Amino acid sequence: MVISGVTFALRAASRTCRERGRILETGLVIVFTGDGKGKTTAAIGMAVRASGHKMYVSVVQFIKSPAAAGEARAMERLTPELDFISLGKGFVIGAPGSSTHAGHRKAAAEALQLARQRMHAGSWDVLILDEINNAVHLGLLDLADVIQLVKSKPAKLHLVLTGRNAHPDLIAAADLVTEMRNIKHPYDQGVPAQRGIDY
Repeated sequence: MVISGVTFALRAASRTCRERGRILETGLVIVFTGDGKGKTTAAIGMAVRASGHKMYVSVVQFIKSPAAAGEARAMERLTPELDFISLGKGFVIGAPGSSTHAGHRKAAAEALQLARQRMHAGSWDVLILDEINNAVHLGLLDLADVIQLVKSKPAKLHLVLTGRNAHPDLIAAADLVTEMRNIKHPYDQGVPAQRGIDY
């Protein structure tokens, strides 16, 4: 049977659409990193977008304390689609091995355990691990444990990892990586953090 050029093109287009459909159903590993502002902001924007499609999103914060940041307050309004939990202890102080550093390490381990539970619960479409890259860089989490978490991701779950200093192995494991680069920041001029913009 001879297939005309038009028929062949239509079949090829149909196959491409089906393949694209499968790709769209595949969960991505996304990394937002860099020294510029906007990593958490980008992840929260993605969370809002996903909730607009009636997807369920869980955000687990690794470094930031449970203080009432603007994003936490906003997420409360979007429950049950959006779930927001902060398990950090704030700015990491103390040298590795100190009791203060040990407290941060314990909090990060609890956040990682919660992330594992959320990942495999089957209730979420998007899981955002805010500042997990910082936690690895500061020695609060072992890189091998985070890589294992990424590798065990369910096929349809979108996993987002934010924070400065993303490890090259995490970058290599990701499908999408965006680096925020600092060009100019009001901090440099002594302007303090602004409500609604920085927190």
